[in-house]
Amino acid sequence: MGHVLRDMTAGRANGAPGLWQDTFDGLIAPVRLVMRAAAADLPSPVVTHLGYLGLLLVEAGPSQLSRTPRHIARSPGERIAVVLQQSGTALLTQDGRSTALEPGEVVFLDPRRPFTLDQREAHRMLLVSVPRQALGDPADHLCRLTGRAVPGHGGVAALLIPFLERLSLLADRVTPDTGDLLAGNTVEFIALLADELLGRDQEPPGGTRARLVPSVRGYIERHLADTDLTPERIAAAHYISVRYLHRLFEGEGTTVGRLILRRRVEECARELARRGRVSPTVSAVARRWGFHSPAHFSRAFKGVFGVPPRQWRLTGAPEGNLPGPELPRGARRAAVN
Repeated sequence: MGHVLRDMTAGRANGAPGLWQDTFDGLIAPVRLVMRAAAADLPSPVVTHLGYLGLLLVEAGPSQLSRTPRHIARSPGERIAVVLQQSGTALLTQDGRSTALEPGEVVFLDPRRPFTLDQREAHRMLLVSVPRQALGDPADHLCRLTGRAVPGHGGVAALLIPFLERLSLLADRVTPDTGDLLAGNTVEFIALLADELLGRDQEPPGGTRARLVPSVRGYIERHLADTDLTPERIAAAHYISVRYLHRLFEGEGTTVGRLILRRRVEECARELARRGRVSPTVSAVARRWGFHSPAHFSRAFKGVFGVPPRQWRLTGAPEGNLPGPELPRGARRAAVN
C-alpha cells in the first residue's frame, strides 16, 4: 500500500510526525517538513547535544525540508546547518543554485535565506546545527557556499566527513567537559572547510579563539555597567559553555572576571578624574559601573592604580594617561557601540 504525502507543518499531532517537525524547528529554525511515510513507519528522531552543537541523525523515506520567506520573516534563524548525506540522493536549492547531493557529500544550509532540500528516496542524513555566532566570520560569507555539494574525496572535507560520522556515534558517551571541547574542535573544522571553499585557506590561521575573543571583549565593553555582567551571561550570549569561555582566555594574560573588574575600575577612574571635586560621590560612580560594595571597589581601585579612589579624585589624572580597554597583543582597538 502506498504512503501519502504528509505535511508536518499541519498541526502538532502526538507521535512521530510532530516529533520530527519540532526537532527540525528546534535545531535549525521553523521549517516546512513534508515526509512520504505513514506515521507508524516514522522512527523517532535521534538528537544528541554536544556543547553548543546539535546533531540529528535522520533515517527516513522520501521527504522535503524547506524554508520560505514567511518562515524567515517570523524567525530569521541564528543557527547554521551542515548536512552530510550518508545514503540516498537529494536535490538542494538555495541562493539561486541547485545541486545534486550524493552519499559522502556535505553541504551548508543558511536559514536566513530560503532553501529546499528534497530527499528523493530513502536516505540517511546527519545534520549538524551550529550557532552562527560560534562559527564567526565565515557565517557572513555562506551565501557563496550554499547550493554547492562538497565531495569528500579531497581537501578538508576528506577529514571532516569521517570525523563527523564518528562524532555522531560517540557524542552521547562523552562527559560534558569533553563535549564542550569537541564542539569547539568541530566548529574549527567546519570553519576551516568554509575558508578552503572561499579561497581563504592560505591566509594566516584564525580559529574559533581568534573570532570569539574579540567578540567577547566587545560584549564586555557594551555591557560593562550592567550589574549582572557575569561569565555565565557572556557564555550564554555567545552560545558556549562557561568552561569553554574561560579556556578562550587562557592565552590572554587575564581571566574574564579580572578583565571585567579592571575595565570597571578604569572607567571609574576616568569619570573621577574628569569630574574632579564635582558630585556625584565616589560611591555613586562605583555603583554606576557595577560595584555594590564600597570596600570592594576601594580595594580593586587601589590594586589597579596604587591609590584609593578618594585620593585619585583629589589629585586627578590627565585624561590621556588613563588606559583604555585591554586588548590582545597586536590587536587594533575597535569602536565600541
